[in-house]
Amino acid sequence: MTPLLSQFNAHMDSLPLVAILRGLKPEEALSVGQAIVNAGFHILEVPLNSPDPLRSIQILAEAFPLALVGAGTVTTAQQVRDIKAAGGQLIISPHLDDNVVCEAVNQGLVSMPGVATPSEAFRAFALGAHGLKLFPAEMISPAVVKSMRAVLPTHMKLIPVGGIGIHNMADYRKSGASGFGIGSALFAPGKSAQAVGESADAFVQAWKAIT
Repeated sequence: MTPLLSQFNAHMDSLPLVAILRGLKPEEALSVGQAIVNAGFHILEVPLNSPDPLRSIQILAEAFPLALVGAGTVTTAQQVRDIKAAGGQLIISPHLDDNVVCEAVNQGLVSMPGVATPSEAFRAFALGAHGLKLFPAEMISPAVVKSMRAVLPTHMKLIPVGGIGIHNMADYRKSGASGFGIGSALFAPGKSAQAVGESADAFVQAWKAIT
């Protein structure tokens, strides 16, 4: 196991919440990142359809070396290489693409592709993915997660993403979710760093309450 994968596993054990910072601008990356890290988050994702995402990833990776910083909405192998060059360590996609998963694994990065079916989940696992983004969670109910968990390898991390809030975390957790990706309920363009920090605190407390 590589040091990076060990770090990922350690973060998933301590607080398996992924901060999805869609729309983050480089000029606010430091203040928003600080607010989220101060709350206890260790995993930060900047989707590639954000303004200048590679610069934001570079800022976050340099400022928070103990955190795992990476990119979301990754759709090509070249993007994987660009993310690594910017200091990113985590590759998250909305879908399952063999080339993206294999490039991430070959580059020594953590791979978390998006899946919605058992077939996709087993395919991602066979390709070497380190975790599975269950997306969109709005169409993957806790009952579906429970069914998937019954057949998937027990160590495979299942991370519902999409519509996740404090109100539904407990049901997903009881059904076998390993953690959560949290987007607009945590950060949205124009939301102040202070408000982001307050939301992050609330999610941390919600996680502690269900574990």
